[in-house]
Amino acid sequence: MTARIAATALTATTIPATGKILYGGDYNPEQWPREVWEEDYAAFGKAAIDTVTLNVFAWSHLQPDEDTYDFSWLDAIVGRAIEAGARIVLATATGALPPWLSHRFPEVNRTDFEGRRHVYGQRHNACPSSPVFQRMSAALADRIAERYAGTPGLVAWHVGNEYGGACYCENCAAGFRGWLRERYGTLDRLNEAWNTMFWSHLFSDWEQIVPPSALSEHWRGPDHTAFQGITLDYLRFMSDAMLRNFRDEKAAIRRHDPGTPVTTNFMGMFRPIDYQRWAADLDFASWDNYPPGPREHARMALAHDLMRGLKDGAPFWVMEQTPTITASRDVNPVKRPGVLRLWSWQAVAHGADAVLYFQLRQSRGACEKYHGAVLDHAGRTDTRAFREVAELGREFEELGGAVLGARTPARVALLFDWDSWWAAEITDGLNRHVKYPAVVLAYYRALWQAGAQVDVVPQSADLTGYDVVVAPLLHLLKGDVAARLQAVVSRGGSVLATFWSGRVDEDDNAFLMDVPGPLAGVFGIRVEETDSGEPGVVNPITLRLPGADESERVATGGPGSVRTGPADGSGGGGQLNAVVVDGSLVFEVIVPDGAETVGTYGADFYAGAPAVTRHRPDGVAGGEAWYVGTALDDDGVGRVVRHVLERHELVGPYAAWPDVELAVRERDGERSSFVLNHGTDEVRVPAHASGTDLLTGRRIVRGEALVLAPTEVVVLREDGVRGTGSGP
Repeated sequence: MTARIAATALTATTIPATGKILYGGDYNPEQWPREVWEEDYAAFGKAAIDTVTLNVFAWSHLQPDEDTYDFSWLDAIVGRAIEAGARIVLATATGALPPWLSHRFPEVNRTDFEGRRHVYGQRHNACPSSPVFQRMSAALADRIAERYAGTPGLVAWHVGNEYGGACYCENCAAGFRGWLRERYGTLDRLNEAWNTMFWSHLFSDWEQIVPPSALSEHWRGPDHTAFQGITLDYLRFMSDAMLRNFRDEKAAIRRHDPGTPVTTNFMGMFRPIDYQRWAADLDFASWDNYPPGPREHARMALAHDLMRGLKDGAPFWVMEQTPTITASRDVNPVKRPGVLRLWSWQAVAHGADAVLYFQLRQSRGACEKYHGAVLDHAGRTDTRAFREVAELGREFEELGGAVLGARTPARVALLFDWDSWWAAEITDGLNRHVKYPAVVLAYYRALWQAGAQVDVVPQSADLTGYDVVVAPLLHLLKGDVAARLQAVVSRGGSVLATFWSGRVDEDDNAFLMDVPGPLAGVFGIRVEETDSGEPGVVNPITLRLPGADESERVATGGPGSVRTGPADGSGGGGQLNAVVVDGSLVFEVIVPDGAETVGTYGADFYAGAPAVTRHRPDGVAGGEAWYVGTALDDDGVGRVVRHVLERHELVGPYAAWPDVELAVRERDGERSSFVLNHGTDEVRVPAHASGTDLLTGRRIVRGEALVLAPTEVVVLREDGVRGTGSGP
């Protein structure tokens, strides 16, 4: 194939129209002789693999020098995929520089945090502000789109790959100054935002501004900075600089292909890039699912929901996962039998319309030669890994389009905010051991274990459709978020926030008012002091949750115990269960201003002071705002979260089984419920609804015993039309 592939009619869309869950992954046939291709496609057929992602790291093959393009290899690769009837995801090949470009134009190489200009090597190695890189990467995308737009089977364009990292070169310094001019307009406004009267930092010329690095504002690494406002803005700028690279390549594609969706692969909770800033520029979200351990089902669910929330609940793709091992860690265990299937169905349950692998055939050399693949170095199809891949492929084939495009009917929102993440972790004076993702995950895990259907959304999201809004560590407030949280309470909903919330404005400057700033009226409190503790230091927290179940009473004397006592803690009056849990890391001393005390500290000079509060404003029917002033242990978080959910009847039917997950997708009045057993033991649970298991065809009657083996999955097409919510 030497000529441009003939174009076909294109229609504008956002999510690729595919007819079934796409199944396949990254394929790099340029690494092997052509006779191997035939073996590969025969194996793909056995595994019901229908999608190949091509050309991700092929820049040096396509463009051997500045003035020469050679598409002969890619023509053959694309032609073979067309011949196989495959769906094609075509990448722009700009995820790694070719050696000649780095050698001829050293400016394309990044300068690191310590000020060292790098030479050629690795990947993710391009300076996003380099005019040469910007020009050459867009030109390559333009050539590829011109040649392959309209390719039969082309379902999506894949720009770059796993954007991330940072650069501190002169081009980035100039780009940063331009970004600041656009953001602030004047030096007066910038100086105000950065509080530059501190330490004689008043800038009188834009050229005086340099990137915050080890050579300027930082000590002891990237998170220790003299000026949080400068560093926060550089984090924002670097995310936007890479977004500009994406936009340039997407614009080049759109000159030749106005309709095929364009995406890039995100990485879940990934700190360097604010995916919410990118969301509007992607036609659909996709991400690479490589959990850090074998028991990370709640973390994966959170990341899936975060990716789905980027596009207002629209389905997303899993662009990469490993069939067996991940080769980038110190210890790389294989996925146990059934886990690949379980985790893949979990992705679909949370909104994935494609499940793809890295990689389809194992690389023969370099750092990923032992990374898991559908086909190993020998190309065998009789391995356990291949059999599991093929079994899953057959299930996706049989499912067809039954859940494509379906959405999650969530009545719970969890706020996730990159600015709060960055600001909290670069701030001095608090506790460096507190990590934003860990706090968010603790509250999400409690929601997950309670069986709530959750949307993970930005601060700017419309909250009117949610009964419960959970905002862990809402450190930096933007726009009218305080008013919108108050509106949730005013219409009878519940809001739950944690320590360190409402501390700073969008410039990362403290509010000149009582903590939690503009949120004080929502929660009916003020925070007088904020104590911190080393990891392992705990303060016992006595929770007296209204309406606690008397049957929970156990012997007293330690965390998790339940003891009786009056609700007001005065030593007399009516009886109410008191649950002792642990608080750690952060101990805010709370002064109620309308709120009632729900949890109290048990030690230190503030023993007996409020640690957890609930505010029910006068004149508001049923609305509540909960504030947690310490890092509760999992038991404490779980009890508070479940109590909030119970008010709105949002605790799921399998909440009593901690490893059984229920996730729901709805489309056109049809409801599909996914029941997944993440545990290591068989469980018997009563079916929450009647319907048909789409994987087996078996009829299930509400209330009958579902016997779920470890890693078992049921996809229940429920009888009748269902409403939204997380209950049965």
